[in-house]
Amino acid sequence: MVSACKKSITTQTTTVIPPVDSSSKIQFRGADLSFLPEIEQAGTIFYDSTGAKPALDIFKEYGCNLVRVRLWYQPSSAHSGLDEVLNFCRRIKAEGMQILLDFHYSDTWADPSHQTMPAAWVGLPFNILEDSVKAYTQRVIGLLKAQNTLPAIVQIGNEINAGMLWDAGKVNSSTDPNWVNFAALVQSGIDGVKAVDTNDSIAIMLHYAEVDGAVAFFNNMKQNNVNYDIVGLSYYPWRSELDLSYVQQQLNNLAAAFNKKIFIAETAYPFTLQWNDNTNNVVGEASQLIPGYDATPQGQLKYLQQLRNIVINIPNKLGIGFCYWAPDWVAFKGPTATDGSDAENLALFDFSNKALPGMQAYSK
Repeated sequence: MVSACKKSITTQTTTVIPPVDSSSKIQFRGADLSFLPEIEQAGTIFYDSTGAKPALDIFKEYGCNLVRVRLWYQPSSAHSGLDEVLNFCRRIKAEGMQILLDFHYSDTWADPSHQTMPAAWVGLPFNILEDSVKAYTQRVIGLLKAQNTLPAIVQIGNEINAGMLWDAGKVNSSTDPNWVNFAALVQSGIDGVKAVDTNDSIAIMLHYAEVDGAVAFFNNMKQNNVNYDIVGLSYYPWRSELDLSYVQQQLNNLAAAFNKKIFIAETAYPFTLQWNDNTNNVVGEASQLIPGYDATPQGQLKYLQQLRNIVINIPNKLGIGFCYWAPDWVAFKGPTATDGSDAENLALFDFSNKALPGMQAYSK
């Protein structure tokens, strides 16, 4: 999830990024389209160069081969609930695209500042909470298997820097003694997946919301014997480092430290600093941009191509993909909405809902 949080910026120039090679292969070229059922329900129409077309078709035709879908436990509306997710996964499968299922283990948004336990689980003894995490995860994966839509990747928690299922699984630092409980809850989710996926066809991803500090986080997971496959990371320049060579350095450090596959689970970049509704945007200042990467359609494409290139060049071929967050989150509630999109200028569609050049980053 995009956050408006910003930190002080430092500059790193210790690595040189190889030139972009648009022909280089990458396994997963993803889009988090969790908003799409709601956006379509509002009657929003998307376009490519040939005219109006379903958004899933547009992404597939540009080369997107994986869709990330968030799942909330008991949300206040139908959106991101189990029924919507099951239906959406059937559509994704019908398009021939793979699925990345993002368990939030919350009734609403989970991120570094919010990991609210589902209301139904509040007050449970810890051992019962562990069982509940496993049983819920197992049930969801079982339902997906029954409809022939097993995910390629399952994400256990969303941006779990400070733990999950607060306060039972909350950690305040890398030395917090509650890491034992946090790790146990993560492993319970993994065990729920494995109970259904007996052939180990699903890759397990853990998701950290920065490139900074990730080594310490995953080292704690290693020390607590958590069994996962993929290091998942968010990278939003405005809340991290405005320097892609620094990102490259951190990804390479993670590869060397853990020899795990690496996936950019969330990223985005503006094609403009303007807006298309009255909802305050996350990005709107030139100071939030990477030098040399303008807030233009071509600047957005350049950013995505370079980030993809960095992932491809992680040593030992450990870089497996990237996923653009909410590329469909246009101002679908209209130009005067104050509860619309806070990221319409980060979408991969312009303010007329036409596909932007940034879509070319999905090329095979």
